[in-house]
Amino acid sequence: MGEPQSSHYWYADDRTRRSVAVLDALREYRAAESAMRRRTRSAMRMGETDLLAIRFLLKERSAGRMVSPKDIAAHLGISTASTTVLLDRLVRSGHVARRPHPTDRRGLVIEATIDSDEEVRATLGDMHRRMIDVAESLAPTEAAAVIGFLERMREAVDSVPKPDEATVGAAAAADAAVRSGADAAGRA
Repeated sequence: MGEPQSSHYWYADDRTRRSVAVLDALREYRAAESAMRRRTRSAMRMGETDLLAIRFLLKERSAGRMVSPKDIAAHLGISTASTTVLLDRLVRSGHVARRPHPTDRRGLVIEATIDSDEEVRATLGDMHRRMIDVAESLAPTEAAAVIGFLERMREAVDSVPKPDEATVGAAAAADAAVRSGADAAGRA
C-alpha cells in the first residue's frame, strides 16, 4: 500500500519521515481496532469491561485454569464491588455462570457459558481468521521484525510513569481552585 499519507512532509531526513510513517500506520491500526471493538460490543450488546471479562474467561478456560471473582478483578483492575456488579450483569444476560469451587467450599468459580463462547466465536471468528491470514503471510524475518518492534513499543509505553497520588491530588486541587475562582468571577 505504500507509505500512508500524512502531514509529516516537514521532517528533513528519510529516517525520521519513515519513523513518523510507521507511527502513523500504528495509530491508524489502533483506531481501526478500536472501531472494530465498538462494533463488536454493539453486536453483542455489552460494554468494554463485559467483553474483556468474557474473553479473559474463555482464554483461561482454554488454558485449563479456573477463575475466581478475585482473578477477574485483578485482570480488569477493578474493585471487588465493581466485579460483583459486572458478574451479576453477565449472569443475568446468560454470558457467565457462578459455580461452587471444587475444593474450596467457600469459593466460587466463574465460567463463560457455552452460548457466550459460541457468540464470541460467531462475532469474532471471521475477523480473527483474517488477522491470522495476514500474520501467516509474513516471512519469518518479517514476523521477527514486527514482534520485536511491537515489544519495544510496549516497553516504551509501559515506561511512562503512573502519576502518584500526590500529583493527582495537587492537580485536582488546582483545577478546583481555578473553577472556584471562575465561579467567583462570574458572580461578581
